Amino acid sequence: MVRTLILMRHGKSAYPDGVDDHERPLAPRGRREAGLAGQWLRATQPSIDAVRCSTATRTRETLAATRITAPVVFDSAIYEAAPETLIELIQLSDDEVATLLVIGHAPGMPWTAWELASNHDGAPAVELSRKFPTSALAVLRFDRPWADVDPGTGELINFHIPR
Repeated sequence: MVRTLILMRHGKSAYPDGVDDHERPLAPRGRREAGLAGQWLRATQPSIDAVRCSTATRTRETLAATRITAPVVFDSAIYEAAPETLIELIQLSDDEVATLLVIGHAPGMPWTAWELASNHDGAPAVELSRKFPTSALAVLRFDRPWADVDPGTGELINFHIPR
């Protein structure tokens, strides 16, 4: 079975006084762009089977704004995670999951997308290497079970910035 991994950075967050980083909410622009990301996901991905989402407020609000309704696991390990940690979480995905959406933060999301991709010379990789802004999505395909996903084993097929 071909597997699809979508790595999404949370929407643009607000910076209210006295609010801890983990609890920062989305800014109005972040809600709007996360909603646009959800529209794009529903138009381009036939189905999303599972979601892994950071426990941070802005990532949970990003997921809500996308209106993606797949089963979700909120995981505190995604917050400030390095690519190695994110790859380990991806490897633990259920074999029945064909399409997995992971919603997290920078620099984890862009670094993980770059690390997993085998193709660094195509248009999606060039765009990803320039900037991975809020609400951006990297879509990778794998020809192996999740447990065998390792650096350089995926094909970066799309990079989308919803604006």
